[in-house]
Amino acid sequence: MAQAYVTLEVSGGVGTIRLDRPPMNALDTAVQDRLRELAEEAGRREDVRAVILYGGEKVFAAGADIKEMRALDHAAMVVRSRALQESFTAVARIPKPVVAAVTGYALGGGCELALCADIRIAGAGAKLGQPEILLGLIPGAGGTQRLARLVGPSRAKDLIFTGRQVKAAEALAIGLVDRVVPDGEVYEQAHAWAAKLAQGPALALRAAKESVDAGLGTDLETGLAIERNWFAGLFATEDRERGMRSFVEDGPGKAKFL
Repeated sequence: MAQAYVTLEVSGGVGTIRLDRPPMNALDTAVQDRLRELAEEAGRREDVRAVILYGGEKVFAAGADIKEMRALDHAAMVVRSRALQESFTAVARIPKPVVAAVTGYALGGGCELALCADIRIAGAGAKLGQPEILLGLIPGAGGTQRLARLVGPSRAKDLIFTGRQVKAAEALAIGLVDRVVPDGEVYEQAHAWAAKLAQGPALALRAAKESVDAGLGTDLETGLAIERNWFAGLFATEDRERGMRSFVEDGPGKAKFL
């Protein structure tokens, strides 16, 4: 059934990983495992050059399947929590530009999934939050780590300590989302962003993403070394030759990449 709940559709270089588990796209273990499979597939496929995470017109994802989670004891969660985090990390590690198209609720695991994207485009009616504290828990799919890195520790603690939901306007103000658009335009805007980058230099985009992400996890000197190695390595690529040749012959911004 998870194959029906999570799908990967590819068109024009853009892959859409779609959640479709009515009514709220609850992220049970089968959905989590399927997300990992499709994230890894999107990373491998040459016809996928950018990715959209999408839950449909009404809701992104309202979190974990609480009924399923309640049945797990400590020993079972010790095992499951690693698989949970690995599923979300697989999304974060897709070596291509990833945009989350956030409609309706993105709560708990849904918010954590959006945090795995490179940018988040939210509808005006979207609500985001980490309400795990209201269950006597903390976020377990990366929320304490990715949220703090995105919005800063104080704002992350406010959201995690209180479990409160933030509307799209506040989410934009604190940096939790990057753009707010009318609800009916969320997927269209996300697709436009992804489609544009799908026409870009794939290796340079991968290098940029990995340099930023890896650099955030280390000290400045090591981060500069990561950047330097990627920068020099790109001089061996056809994309670099194509881009520079186009700049010299036709002017900036006119290169067409394969």
